[in-house]
Amino acid sequence: MALNPAYEAIANGFVQQYYAMFDDPIQRPNLVNMYNVDSSFMTFQGKQAQGSAKIMESIKALTFQKINRIISSIDAQPTFDGGVLINVLGRLQADEDPVHDFFQIFVLKPLGNSFFCQHDIFRLAIHDTA
Repeated sequence: MALNPAYEAIANGFVQQYYAMFDDPIQRPNLVNMYNVDSSFMTFQGKQAQGSAKIMESIKALTFQKINRIISSIDAQPTFDGGVLINVLGRLQADEDPVHDFFQIFVLKPLGNSFFCQHDIFRLAIHDTA
């Protein structure tokens, strides 16, 4: 398979759709459709999950009710198997918590005429200091 020339449009569309679903508690359960049953991985604040069911357990365990998010940048690269590597930088506020910077990395893999999220790494930019 070759590099996908539409990788930037795919990345921007995916990010828009992903956060629209994630940030809406009613739509959040639909995120299951973005992950593969067995071969998707997510690391959320250092905790890892494999497969769509375990990933959704992690997402459902989040306790916030509302989230405000601002995306600062989306960087994308094509992968040699026709997929897309995406790095997102932004700021978010969950409920009344302080605003935090975050980054999230996605690797989209082709599946027929579509893609699934094979890798998802999320981290708030909080530095532990002594």
